[in-house]
Amino acid sequence: MKSSRPRRSPAIFCALALLLAAASGPACNMGSRSEADKDKVHVGIVFDLGGKDDRSFNASAWEGVSRAARDFPIVLRDVEPGDATSVEPAIRAFAERHYDLVIGVGFEQQPVIERVARDYPNVNFVSIDGEIKLDNVSSLLFREHEGSYLVGMIAAMKSQTGTIGFIGGMDIPLIHKFEAGYTQGARAANPNVNVIANYVGVTPAAWNNPGQGKELAVAQIGKGVDVIFAAAGNSGAGAFDAAEQQKKLVIGVDKNQNGDKPGYVLTSMVKRIDNAVYQIIKDRVSGQFQTGVHVYGLENEGVGYAVDQYNEKLLTPEMIEKVEQAKQKIIKGEIEVADTREKLKQ
Repeated sequence: MKSSRPRRSPAIFCALALLLAAASGPACNMGSRSEADKDKVHVGIVFDLGGKDDRSFNASAWEGVSRAARDFPIVLRDVEPGDATSVEPAIRAFAERHYDLVIGVGFEQQPVIERVARDYPNVNFVSIDGEIKLDNVSSLLFREHEGSYLVGMIAAMKSQTGTIGFIGGMDIPLIHKFEAGYTQGARAANPNVNVIANYVGVTPAAWNNPGQGKELAVAQIGKGVDVIFAAAGNSGAGAFDAAEQQKKLVIGVDKNQNGDKPGYVLTSMVKRIDNAVYQIIKDRVSGQFQTGVHVYGLENEGVGYAVDQYNEKLLTPEMIEKVEQAKQKIIKGEIEVADTREKLKQ
């Protein structure tokens, strides 16, 4: 099946042009500072290849920066790279124009941000999902396995077949955290549950291939899966389509996706990137910006599961009660959630 290609934002051309521009002035409004804007905090954000309309990880980051742009006196520019080679030029373009805050979305940008941050020590950078130990970088990390544990419990309790599925995007340790937590939570609710896990691919293109996501979902359903957790960026849209067409249930990720396919989305494992990004911009505007590692888990509502008008009829009070009990045990340290496949097997 053909995969949908990520939209290439015109801003990327601005970013590349900035790198080539002579000292005579900015190549486009990405870097310009008008008299009206010169005292505002300039924020640049570079998304990963799924693009800001992926309805998942990037979309959550976009919600956060957009809300900040409404609430604070900032100038916001964004870039959606068409391919992996376009990421570093975009990051460098913002740094070269002395933006006050440069945000990179996704762990794959970690080495890029680290290189550029070393070259521009007076510019503040934010790395989402990538830990960087530099004096001018703030790293936003999440305990995805904790939220995944809870939706794993929900999946196992809801399943009629005793077989549930997991579809990851890129086959990497970060997404293994989702799989490990999901599997452990499912087994806690039903020790006999069968979890089938598949990944879209091993390259960044795995985040933006809904056709392959649907193909994997259909194959899992053919093996008896009736609930699928899709942690695959825009590729997860294919799993949503498969669930709707074959009358099964799917679990969303990162952003609350309950309303995407009402009646077919059991819940969503929310990863509050929006709140984390919003807060870091607020801190920069107020002069409270801090570098270092910021970790978001169940205890500070950095991850969780979503219940709203779209899925409340799919969840019983007994299910929610059991999940909430487990949540408190995780917060208190009474339940240790595996964040790797190896720990899950121990």
